[in-house]
Amino acid sequence: MNSRRKFLATVGSASVLPFLAASNKKGLALPISCNTYNWLTFYRREGKEWWQDPEACAKEFLQTGLTAIEPSFTSVEQAAQMIAVLRKYNIQLPSIYVNSLLHKAEESSKSIETVLSIAREVKKYNTRIIVTNPSPLKWGGTEAKSDAELLEQSANMERLGEELRKMDLILAYHTHDTEMLAGAREFHHMLQNTSASNVSFCFDVHWMYRGSQNSTVAVFNTLKMYGNRVVELHLRQSVNGIWSETFREGDIDYVKFAAELEKQKVRPHLVIEQCVEDKSPNTMNAVEAHKIDLAEVRKIFKI
Repeated sequence: MNSRRKFLATVGSASVLPFLAASNKKGLALPISCNTYNWLTFYRREGKEWWQDPEACAKEFLQTGLTAIEPSFTSVEQAAQMIAVLRKYNIQLPSIYVNSLLHKAEESSKSIETVLSIAREVKKYNTRIIVTNPSPLKWGGTEAKSDAELLEQSANMERLGEELRKMDLILAYHTHDTEMLAGAREFHHMLQNTSASNVSFCFDVHWMYRGSQNSTVAVFNTLKMYGNRVVELHLRQSVNGIWSETFREGDIDYVKFAAELEKQKVRPHLVIEQCVEDKSPNTMNAVEAHKIDLAEVRKIFKI
């Protein structure tokens, strides 16, 4: 079971259409952001716990030059507590990440209401994008969902997206590697059987790469097939398959990737997710690494 999954397991119709078009094709004025999971991994390797001291963590975060963050929430209370700190330090919250359980009819309604309740709370702080990764059968497992479960999941994803659209919020579908099992049938089913008006795509570039057995062909084919659905990118690099310590030249050609986005006139929300894992280099702390990440993302995507 990968560490991110362990962490996440524990812790008006017409009015939104111009926003969808603007965020995808013309560019939405959202600042470069950063997922909190990065910080958890950096802190953990130093024997510390991210957000144990919220104000100290917020101050350290701002030292990087970043002004926006994408946290993972499991409850309204958790969201409200973090927003209080973000508001104090003027850290923006353009997007959030939540898990959802959508493939089981008997549990999906509760999960959808949890996501909607969190969405209502974060909208008060001007959040625009709700990223969700539907739970697999087992985190870290290798069993693919049945056709019946996929049909249930896509119907519930559409339902969730429609409810969020009524709130002027965008639902962005996210994947890890499990969705690439069995010919990536879950991944393709979700985007082929939901509407672009209700469900956008958060393209986690490196999980697509790793989930397809380290294939840049898969990365660029995905962009070719679903670029018009992309509203957000999660950005991470690796070198020889191992997550690098900073966003840099490596296995994925992000210069080419950015150029392809430009050709499609797609301007997604950019979220740095340069985490570290067991074999990653260990030469700098989170602040030093994220300063480099931010500068590199600005250069590659011409921000």
